[in-house]
Amino acid sequence: MQRSTVNELIREGDAFLQSFGFRLPPFAYWTPEEMAANDHDVIVERGMGWDITDYGQGRFDELGLFLFTLRNGQVQDITAGRGMLYAEKLLISRKDQLSPMHRHMLKAEDIINRGGGKLVLELFAGQEDGSIDRHADVRVPVDGQIRTLPAGGRLSLDPGESVTLLPGVWHAFWGEGDDVLIGEVSTVNDDKTDNEFEMDIGRFATVDEDETPIHLLVSDYETYLS
Repeated sequence: MQRSTVNELIREGDAFLQSFGFRLPPFAYWTPEEMAANDHDVIVERGMGWDITDYGQGRFDELGLFLFTLRNGQVQDITAGRGMLYAEKLLISRKDQLSPMHRHMLKAEDIINRGGGKLVLELFAGQEDGSIDRHADVRVPVDGQIRTLPAGGRLSLDPGESVTLLPGVWHAFWGEGDDVLIGEVSTVNDDKTDNEFEMDIGRFATVDEDETPIHLLVSDYETYLS
């Protein structure tokens, strides 16, 4: 993915968020130079900020996701059983843009349709070894009511609706009818180690530096701030 594309997606994504009344924190708008000059240790160690991925496949419109991590605890908080045990993100799933089938081993998450089109999720239960169970029903809470779907069943969420996905539940999702603004409220998020994909893909994009970044991605921190 070219940096010029990333920069344009950041601009478009921010405008989309603001169209629903969401405002990002001040650090979202720091230039790379401002990020380096300001106190950024907590932001970097907790993976807060812009995250635009094509999963390394170069087909963002078909296979990709826009994310911004607003707040996040640390894995050691979970281990200790106290501290900041939660995380929050905003996501944009474009119309017919697939976020591919994956599961989390640690993170439980509420996925909330905050506005736009329908959010469609394809769901599978996990087997004891963690792999996809292609035969068993999958049970998920949808706004406090348990829904049972067949293996590979599709759950459609209108704006305002949400689903709780516990660790081990396999899920893929996309926008239907229009782009979708998604809220994610979860336990601590660790995108470096807590994503297992069905496809042989990576979690982050590989960026071709054809122009200067307007803002750093989470995946840029090690390169630009080390």
